[in-house]
Amino acid sequence: MERVNTLLGKHVWLQFVLSVLVGSALIVLLFPGPSVLSVVIRTTVISVGGIAAVLVARRKEKRAAGSTDSLVVLDRKLRKGDVPTDPAERDAMRALVAQRLHRTRHRVPALVLLTVLFCSVTLLTAATGGQRQTIGVALLTVVFVGWGISNSSLQQHRLRAMDAALRSEGAAQRSDCSPAQVQA
Repeated sequence: MERVNTLLGKHVWLQFVLSVLVGSALIVLLFPGPSVLSVVIRTTVISVGGIAAVLVARRKEKRAAGSTDSLVVLDRKLRKGDVPTDPAERDAMRALVAQRLHRTRHRVPALVLLTVLFCSVTLLTAATGGQRQTIGVALLTVVFVGWGISNSSLQQHRLRAMDAALRSEGAAQRSDCSPAQVQA
């Protein structure tokens, strides 16, 4: 799984291609009828806004980390909970963690809104669609909302743990260097 994460971290375009293909397959499975090519084209066009938002966030993270490779390394260390030992890497990790914590400050209202939206779509599908579509959208709602909540909580826990570790390590280094040692 680590190889897949590294590959997808280095090649963002591959994430987009896979998400468009999976989204298209899901649409074709739930709503058979239109040609597969038209569904793929529609999914790609609709995904442009999301792709642009991800690219902007990714560019900011790359700027904080220094490069794509260092961003992948820092992300791996963040997932494992390894605090960087190199001072430059620690500063980059601090910047990355601060940026991600700032970006996720409204995660609870966003999750509530997503839950309401998905449940509304499920109810509207039940009112207007067939049984197959309703079951599919309801299953998608349960899986996606459940995954979103659990993954969001896990990422938030990791970010806060890394932030605390970086702060305590920074405080320990500052306290190790007393004023008498600095003057000597």
